[in-house]
Amino acid sequence: MTIGTGPRGPGVLVIEPMGNAGRFLVEAADRLGLRLYAATHKEVHDAYPDRLRSALAGVCATDLTDTPRALADMEAFCRSHAVAGVAVCFELFTPLAALLAERVGLPGNDPRLARAARNKILMGEAFSAAGVPAPRWAVARDAAEARRVAESGGLGRPLVVKPAEQGGSWGVSVVDDPDGAAGRGGGSGAGRGGVVGCGPGRPDGSGPLAAAVAVAQRFTHAQPHGLELDTTALLQEYVPGAEYSCDTVVAGGVAYPLPVVRKDTTRGRYRIETGHTCPSGLDPELVRTVQHTAARAALAVGVRNGIAHTELKIPPGTRTPYVIETGARLPGDNLCEVVEAATGVSEAVAYLQAVLGRVPDTVATASAAASIRFLLPEHGGVLRHASIPEAPGTHGELHLRPGDPVPEPADSACRIGHVLARAATAHLARALAAGVVARSRVEVG
Repeated sequence: MTIGTGPRGPGVLVIEPMGNAGRFLVEAADRLGLRLYAATHKEVHDAYPDRLRSALAGVCATDLTDTPRALADMEAFCRSHAVAGVAVCFELFTPLAALLAERVGLPGNDPRLARAARNKILMGEAFSAAGVPAPRWAVARDAAEARRVAESGGLGRPLVVKPAEQGGSWGVSVVDDPDGAAGRGGGSGAGRGGVVGCGPGRPDGSGPLAAAVAVAQRFTHAQPHGLELDTTALLQEYVPGAEYSCDTVVAGGVAYPLPVVRKDTTRGRYRIETGHTCPSGLDPELVRTVQHTAARAALAVGVRNGIAHTELKIPPGTRTPYVIETGARLPGDNLCEVVEAATGVSEAVAYLQAVLGRVPDTVATASAAASIRFLLPEHGGVLRHASIPEAPGTHGELHLRPGDPVPEPADSACRIGHVLARAATAHLARALAAGVVARSRVEVG
C-alpha cells in the first residue's frame, strides 16, 4: 500500500501522545487537517483523558517495550492506515520512532544516532565527536567508582549526578563542594535536581555522593510503560550561570532555530523549575550563538526530520553556551504555549510538518513576550484548596484538585498549577505572571 494522503488528510502516528506535549500535537493536527493516531499500550490508552481519546483517528495497541513486536505492529498499522509521518512525545521512544520511520520509508531521524537523544552517556559521546560545547563527564556504575572519579578531581566540584536514562531531570542531584558554595545559590547544571551534602563520601562508601548515585540508579523502568532503563549513573561537571532552553526543528537535515527561552529555578537543596520567559533577554548576537549551538546538538544526536529541545547554560562573564542535554521531542512545561504566545510560532505545527517532510513554519508572526510561572507548595501532603485569580493578559490552570496528594517539593511533580502571562516585554510578562502567582491561594494539609 502506498504511504500517503488518506481521505481526511495525511495521517501521523504518534508514539505515545500522553503527556504535556500531547495536547499541542492534537491542536496542531487539527490546524493542519491531519489524522492523528496513537501507538501505545492498551492499559495506558484506557487512562487517556477524554479529550485526547476523542481526538485520535485510531490506536495501534502494542507493547512499546518489545522493540521487534512494536515495530511489526506499527509497520502494519502505518501501511493499513496510509500513515505519512511518525512523531513521538517522550525522548525514551525516539530511537523506536527512528527505526519505524526508516522501516516504513518515511521522513525520520538517523536510527544509528537516535539512541544518543535518550541515553546521556551516548549523548556525551555524540557531543564530543561533533565538537559541541558541553560539561565534562564520567560514568559511575556504583558508589565506589563515583568516589574514584570525584577524588581524581578531573570534573571539579560541585558534581552533577544523574541517571544515564530517564525523562526530564528525575534522579538528578548536585553534590556540593566542601564549603557549600553551590548550595547557597547560583544556577544548577542539574535542572530540577537537589544539592546533596558536601564532599565525595566516606571510605566505607557512604556519604552524600553515594546517596546521589543511589538516587540516580533507583530508576530501573520508566512508567507507565515499564520500559527498562540503563541504571548507570553519570557524573557531570557543574556549570554555573543562567539557564536557557532553545528548540530546533530539523527538516531534511536542515536546522530551523526557534526562540531562546530563559529558565528560572529555585535555590537551595532542590532546583525546581519555577518558570520560563520568552524572549530570553539575551542580546541578538548571543541569541544566534545559542541557537547555533542548540542546532549543532540536535544534529549531533541524529535529528534529521523532527524537533529537539536543548537545555543550555552560559557561565558568568562568558558568551559560550554549554549544552547540558538535548531531547528529540517537543518541550514540556507548556513551553509550546509560551513560545507561541510570544512569537506566533507553533512548535507542534512545525514538528508535524517536519515529520511529514515539509518545510516547517518557524518565522515569527508576532513580537511580544510571554512568561509562565508555576504554583509550588511549601511542603507535601493533601491539597485542601487552590485558586488562581483572574487578571488581564493572563490565564491560569490548576493541575491538581482538592483531595489530590501533593508530593514533597523536590521536582516538578509537586506543581499545583501555573499562570501564563503575555505582555509587550519580557520584564512586564514576568512581573504580571509573578503577581498573579503571589495572589494565588494554595493550602496543603
